[in-house]
Amino acid sequence: MSKRVLFCAVMLTVLSGCVALGVSKYDDMFGPEQPQARIEQHHQSGTRYLHTVKPILESRCVVCHGCYDAPCQLKLSSPEGIDRGLSKELVYDGTRLLARTPTRLLFDAQTTTQWRERGFTAVLNERQQSDYSNLAGSVLYNSLLLKMSHPFPKQGILGKEFDFSLDREQSCPTMDEFSALAKQQPHAGMPYGLPALSHDEFKTLEQWLKNGSKMQQIAEPSDVDQKEVAKWEQFLNQDTNKHRLAARYIFEHWYLAHIYFPKSDDGSFFQLVRSSTPPGQPIALVKAVRPFDDPKIDRVYYRLMQVRSTILSKTHMSLALDDAKLARLHQQFYAADYQVQTLPGYEPELAANPFKVFKDIPVKSRYQFMLDEAELIVKGFIKGPVCRGQIALNVINDHFWVAFVDPEKNSNEAVNQLLLKHDEDLVLPAAEQSNALPLSSWAKYASKQQDYLRAKTALAETMFADGQRLNMDLIWRGEGENPNAALTIFRHFDSATVVKGFIGQPPKTTWVLDYALFERIHYLLVAGFDVYGNIGHQLITRLYMDFLRLEGEQNFLNLLPLSHRQEIKRHWYRKSHLSLSEFINRKSLIGAPTGIKYKTDDPKQELYQQLHTVLEPVLNKDYDYRVVGKPLQALNSMPVEAINLLPQVSFIITKQSDGSHQAFSLLHHNAHFNISSLLNEEGQRAYAEDTATIVPGFIGDYPEAIWYLENKAAKEDFVSLFSQMTSEPDYLALRAQYGIRRTHPEFWRYSDLIHKIAEQTRGVEYGLFDYNRLENR
Repeated sequence: MSKRVLFCAVMLTVLSGCVALGVSKYDDMFGPEQPQARIEQHHQSGTRYLHTVKPILESRCVVCHGCYDAPCQLKLSSPEGIDRGLSKELVYDGTRLLARTPTRLLFDAQTTTQWRERGFTAVLNERQQSDYSNLAGSVLYNSLLLKMSHPFPKQGILGKEFDFSLDREQSCPTMDEFSALAKQQPHAGMPYGLPALSHDEFKTLEQWLKNGSKMQQIAEPSDVDQKEVAKWEQFLNQDTNKHRLAARYIFEHWYLAHIYFPKSDDGSFFQLVRSSTPPGQPIALVKAVRPFDDPKIDRVYYRLMQVRSTILSKTHMSLALDDAKLARLHQQFYAADYQVQTLPGYEPELAANPFKVFKDIPVKSRYQFMLDEAELIVKGFIKGPVCRGQIALNVINDHFWVAFVDPEKNSNEAVNQLLLKHDEDLVLPAAEQSNALPLSSWAKYASKQQDYLRAKTALAETMFADGQRLNMDLIWRGEGENPNAALTIFRHFDSATVVKGFIGQPPKTTWVLDYALFERIHYLLVAGFDVYGNIGHQLITRLYMDFLRLEGEQNFLNLLPLSHRQEIKRHWYRKSHLSLSEFINRKSLIGAPTGIKYKTDDPKQELYQQLHTVLEPVLNKDYDYRVVGKPLQALNSMPVEAINLLPQVSFIITKQSDGSHQAFSLLHHNAHFNISSLLNEEGQRAYAEDTATIVPGFIGDYPEAIWYLENKAAKEDFVSLFSQMTSEPDYLALRAQYGIRRTHPEFWRYSDLIHKIAEQTRGVEYGLFDYNRLENR
């Protein structure tokens, strides 16, 4: 044991001994706890935090402690999150009978004292401030010290004492509880299940903590950004009913976005929020859970609030606002020919139904607005709070494409009348807010979906009776320039990713979204979903999404020959007991023939080729799996026995002959006989049909395996060994040779390399990856 580690062990014993004397000793030694004033603008110690402390916290701590799913709700990504500290309450709890009170940073409490009243406990010393007490009384310091004082295995697999499951028990200790934790779980030091900080990193954080943990916010936005903010806030807060209704619609679709202004280069992002104060005054946040919940004030103002926390890949959804976007919104919403006599209210049964609230805005305007930023809207389904965990995501397949119905074909008067007549049938579960009774609610929504699909199918039968208009002209082509026209969604078991383009091999299924379907998915999974809701709310949301997935798939099937539609659908839902959602959707395949001329016995592949052809001008090629060079390209067609051994998301870093590095993502797609079962996913797995895709760049926010290939010979050897894998020992041998395990002595160096490459290649899309799903193999 080194002298440094020995010293740390002795120090930890001394500090822990303080607790052993009795719970009250901390108060006796250092006085009662009281939140401290730590955020200091324009002060030397605060500046030191930004330049020396914050980079260490981000690269070593925020990669696990950054958002809703951070262990113990500890968000180290901002001064407010650090000061707030820990909570023993779970955000993600699929079993709670009653919704819980939200704990959103900045929204649900404004001061550290208020968070203490909400049950959050400190990770920094809040007693008497001195060099000794600031270390002895800090959970953060003692967690780092515990790791430093216990040697970590090098290159091995960690023992069963380490629990990396998403639903693992969380200790979330107060300082009074830390001694017992250290004795019972000496392996629980931070970073958990990863190597300790370097000596210099540890000393930097130690000095910061010793000096009182002073912090400073990032710089204010540049003058350029502030001018843009003022312009956009003026645009969004005009006084007429028409302007106010349009601004409400824009907000309810953009509120999760990280907005930036291309005119500026200072890297600032902004969030569109509701405030009780108008532009020019400090923002006073409306604290409602959903973007359409009653603000309980006479008028809301839509404001752009600077994002001051670290940007994380798993929640980052960038949106560029410029003069062209401003003109586009004006054309879509303000120049359009419609009137708004009265503004809709915020009663839950009304506000949760966008077809009622925004009935005065033309469907074409709404749909074009969503299509313009389709990837952003779909990312809300993926990166919003709903999509965490396997139960939330087992409603979708592992790899599928998304295309859209052209707004010119989806906005005629017949479609408008359909939506107006059936607006009651399009009501969504959020109408019941966050507490719901699953069975009675489910029956009600099932009945309404059946009525809507019956009417939609009847209209389609009439519109396409001649078989001449049911063809590729229905597909939106991005107006010849918008890459949002084609998207790919990858599910990674308990996380997911969406990217522009048709990425990877032709998938098992594809969705074709029309306006009503696109809008309902957004209001179901994003605007209307409450992560703090009860089991009924979460269960109904998942079950309702069955309807919408089937509807999107059937829009695609309707483009195929009549003779193949049911056959392909039966293949997608093999071995399934006929669920209520499938029963309701069974007759929504229209009987009109397709107008597409097929030439082979494999029309689905022909249709994929035609989709590629008509969308070729706008297809994003950044993740084209076909351009991956040899020998790695062979990973796209490996034996299934090898693919079955892979985790869902692997990052491969290769070193080039000139010393530069290139990144690839190797994605494992789990195949299923069907995805109609809520609780028996394992029983529906079709292991023999699993596939893998390797693409250039990074896809996935939660890497599970990291590989480093030093040279061309290593790449060739890696692919050769990979193709021969048939068992877990084979995989472990490959990991030992080329993997960067959790226990790798230089893990953090490789982590820094990955983030450096990502920052260089992803640009404005860059955010820190999350390590909570790194495998222990």
